[in-house]
Amino acid sequence: MNSVDLAFTPALKLAQLIRDRSISPLELTQLYLNRIETYNPQLGSFFFVAAEMAIQDAKEKTEQLINTSDPNNLPPFFGVPTAIKDLNAVAKMPLSYGVEILKENIATYDDGVTMRMKGAGFIILGKTATSQLGSFPFTEPPGFLPARNPWHLDYTPGGSSGGAAAAVAGGLCPIAQGSDGGGSVRGPAACCGLVGIKPAKGRVSHAPVGDYQGGISSNGPLARTVADAAALLDVMSGYMTGDPYWLPSPDISFLEATKQVSPSLKIAFCDHIPPFTQSETIIKETVEKNDEIIRVFGSFFRDEMPVS
Repeated sequence: MNSVDLAFTPALKLAQLIRDRSISPLELTQLYLNRIETYNPQLGSFFFVAAEMAIQDAKEKTEQLINTSDPNNLPPFFGVPTAIKDLNAVAKMPLSYGVEILKENIATYDDGVTMRMKGAGFIILGKTATSQLGSFPFTEPPGFLPARNPWHLDYTPGGSSGGAAAAVAGGLCPIAQGSDGGGSVRGPAACCGLVGIKPAKGRVSHAPVGDYQGGISSNGPLARTVADAAALLDVMSGYMTGDPYWLPSPDISFLEATKQVSPSLKIAFCDHIPPFTQSETIIKETVEKNDEIIRVFGSFFRDEMPVS
């Protein structure tokens, strides 16, 4: 497998390659750091790249992989690189909220979602770009590089999780955390051809800071496959001490649910919302054809990306 194919391999598959000892966490981490160095100046997907911390973590995990007798007992995403949106705290990394004067604000703690992702074995490559205070549907905060869409660098990847979406779509990391109040995961997922999930209120903890938006916002996954997104949601989910509200655990995991046969579904759509512009003709026609959607867009997204 060449380096580009490896960079675009689903996160669950990468975790299996690591458990099979086909690739090491260190090799994989270096691959993504090299891509960040090459493409982030164009994409603006990362505010901060934690290269030294990521390499150190990867070295330790590679040593652990060598010495373990049964790799299948390792955490589900052991050694897989990821990224955290810069609205969420990662100890010893900047926490700017997309505000220029907070660029040097260093977090002294991990958010609950960060703790869960570290516990699942992820290696954190850095902090992804967000719109200022996570408040806009584009990611161009003053004082930072604007985040651009890997499919077309003249376009936005959306917001406020635009950096996370650009990083995943551009192969700068295989999967990433985002957060969504009014579309901040779902919008970037749509812009960048990804799977994005906004979990229900109480599914993912806001520990240790707490929820200051009355349950409007939730942390959620951005991924290139449904299975990856479901598996990351499994990692993120669950009650943490002090949560004022929470949902009961589902009967089966979200990943297992992706393997179940679903009943037929109907999806309503419109091709324009006055007074906004109408959808592009190719989008409208493809949706109307229905059975052509996956084939057409699957081919386009893989073959036409300019930063592969």
